[in-house]
Amino acid sequence: MADSPHVSVRVLGPARVTVEGAAAPPELLWRKHLALLVYLARSPRKSRTREHLLGLLWSDRNEALARHSLSEALRVLRRVLGDAAVQADVDQVRLATDGVTLDCDRFAALAEQGEWDAAAALVEGEFLEGLALPDANQFETWLGAERTLWRAQGLEALVKSAEARLARGDTAAAARAALGAVALDPTSEPAARTAMRALALAGDRAAALRVAEGLARALGDALDAAPSPEMARLVERIREARMGRRILAAPPAARPRPPLFGRSAELTAGAAAWERAKAARGQVVLVQGEPGEGKTRLIEELAARARLDDATVAAARAVPTDRDRDWSAVAGLVAAGLGDAPGLASAPSPALASLGRLNPDLGARFRGGLADPAMPAMEIGDAFVAAVIAAAAERPLLLVVDDAQWLDAASLALLPALARDTASHRVLLLLSVARGVPDGERFDVLQGRLGRDLEGAVIRLGRLDQAALAELVAWAVPAYGADERDRLGRRVERDTAGIPLLALALLEAVAAGYRLAPDAPAWPSAARTLIDSLPGSLPPAVVGAVCLRFRGLPLPAQQVLGAAAALGGRGDVARLARATGLEPGRIAQALDVLEWDRWLTADAQGYLFTAPIERDIVLQEMLTPGQARRYRDQSVA
Repeated sequence: MADSPHVSVRVLGPARVTVEGAAAPPELLWRKHLALLVYLARSPRKSRTREHLLGLLWSDRNEALARHSLSEALRVLRRVLGDAAVQADVDQVRLATDGVTLDCDRFAALAEQGEWDAAAALVEGEFLEGLALPDANQFETWLGAERTLWRAQGLEALVKSAEARLARGDTAAAARAALGAVALDPTSEPAARTAMRALALAGDRAAALRVAEGLARALGDALDAAPSPEMARLVERIREARMGRRILAAPPAARPRPPLFGRSAELTAGAAAWERAKAARGQVVLVQGEPGEGKTRLIEELAARARLDDATVAAARAVPTDRDRDWSAVAGLVAAGLGDAPGLASAPSPALASLGRLNPDLGARFRGGLADPAMPAMEIGDAFVAAVIAAAAERPLLLVVDDAQWLDAASLALLPALARDTASHRVLLLLSVARGVPDGERFDVLQGRLGRDLEGAVIRLGRLDQAALAELVAWAVPAYGADERDRLGRRVERDTAGIPLLALALLEAVAAGYRLAPDAPAWPSAARTLIDSLPGSLPPAVVGAVCLRFRGLPLPAQQVLGAAAALGGRGDVARLARATGLEPGRIAQALDVLEWDRWLTADAQGYLFTAPIERDIVLQEMLTPGQARRYRDQSVA
């Protein structure tokens, strides 16, 4: 006897039945035939009595008609599954143990193993979505119970998958999974909150707020209830959230932000340190990497998550000129968020007075303290520590210094004491440090204490491996076939040495139509180190890609970016306006485009290039010496 054909049934969503991979015969899909098949497959030992099945599905008919209908349904099941797969006697009806598989059984096994992404991929909607048997009350009762069960489990899998994807930095996939959970249960606050976080971190605040509005309507209509205070706080945080200084709504035709391919372990380590910090275990995290390896992007992701956790975030970026100004980093952090912390007013008056001398705005707010001649002086370092502790008492506090290799000596000397004195407070000190720069050993003392008397971690970034580059290629050029993606991935690895910044620039240019030269030497050359090769001798393909991206900007954005390159360092809005001669409104629009497209990053003191490598390319390739000189001359006029 031939083996019985295998039948697979998708029940987590609209029903789909296949027989040996092919579409099932139409008669098997008749409502009560399908209901009988799924009900038996879900029954203990896949077996039920005839009397039970008659009452379940045909209680509206007399006994003779009901038994005839059951016999006809069993005939259809035998014809499709085979006689051996459907066994029926005078009393019992049963299915063979391996004749029918349901996707919900596979889902349950994956969920039991914690494989949430794979489990979530099976959830396409309600259990047997769209199926209804209004003349079979017992079946409808059973179906309602199954839908409640699988809705709850599907919701859990989708939310956990979304959270896991968020932890890996894949905000787009996280948003898709979380929005699937919202569709499955529009009244679920955990699903809505996860979707809102994912959308906000992806830069789509408007969509995140629409999710909140949908939840409020669903709760009101279905339960006559309102969202919780926690949801209200999240809505407020998203409205006010900042990435860099703010989460920008994507400008028209803006390039999407890629997921953090190849950085899931690093993002997880940073997120774990933040969770410990929120539990009043002060943390210090050093993010180390060479130019272009994604230090800034990683800390931006962590800062954005902290903001959505209702934390105070003070984020500053050091530049080379800061090394010559004592306490420049402290002043930057006060201006970049610490000065606005809700708990700052509880800091000792002498501390506020001392910090007010560094920051005129803060000094004006606490003018009474400054005016008291009897007030004892407080050292700037002690004042800063006191302010940090006061701010952290109100909300968790994230202090970020990007490019910390340029820290001034006074601020750098303060760091060990700051870490020690905040060890029992809700503070995370997050520093990015470029490897291979002069005086890099200045952080050796702080690093050596991590794991001994200070809690924290060192996160070392590296170049993207082949697997991460393959993911990036698939994201950038989804229309490419497998062979084309493989060839392009090898070429990108050869041209960029796996440096994320350069790989992304090259791939975006290819996606926009840039044609790579067929013959190009591997970069960097064997005789040169990476640091030696940056930025002066970049591969031509990368230079061309950055130039193409520059030419794709609107003209005002090109002018502002050119001026920023010519001015160097940090440029404020007023100086950029003088350099370009553009009106304030056009300057603001251009800066938003440039910040979204990650050409520029903003701190409290102005704008600077996210990647110095790109600044050098713009200055060398896209500006004439005369243009650069005019921008500089006009900026001081």
